[in-house]
Amino acid sequence: MLRIGYVRLRDAQSADETAALKALGCHVVRAEEPAAMFAGEETATLDSILDFIGAGDQLVISRLAQLGPSSRCALDVLDRLEQRGASLRILDPELSTEGPGGHALRAALEAVAALEPAGVVRRRRPDAQEILQLQRAGVGPVEIARRLGVSRMTVWRKLKSFENALA
Repeated sequence: MLRIGYVRLRDAQSADETAALKALGCHVVRAEEPAAMFAGEETATLDSILDFIGAGDQLVISRLAQLGPSSRCALDVLDRLEQRGASLRILDPELSTEGPGGHALRAALEAVAALEPAGVVRRRRPDAQEILQLQRAGVGPVEIARRLGVSRMTVWRKLKSFENALA
């Protein structure tokens, strides 16, 4: 059995998650690169893991939110894992798709997905560092807003708060 760890975004805070996944016995730990997130390929690494993972293998994540912004996204990942004969293990809270707990996990996700409005995906909040990184790369505020899926006003507020912190 191959254990593959997945971290939603490689950044300074993900080092602890990566260490925890390796300590748990993950043979490989992969993370989404920030550049891919900005380019609209938010799950390129996860998709490649799901294409590669084999029967009997296990995908390990620290939190359920690592699979995407909605319950529907998590269910889609579960479906792809089941098609490949693989399982999912979540560290916090300790959950797995193996055994009777797997049926309960799926039922809970289906219930929550049924309550979510169709086609509406919860936006993630960009932090100031993401916005500053793009600005330093020469990307304008309007394009930053488009890439991150937030309003222009959000970008302007984050940039203004950063300027005020430096003053």
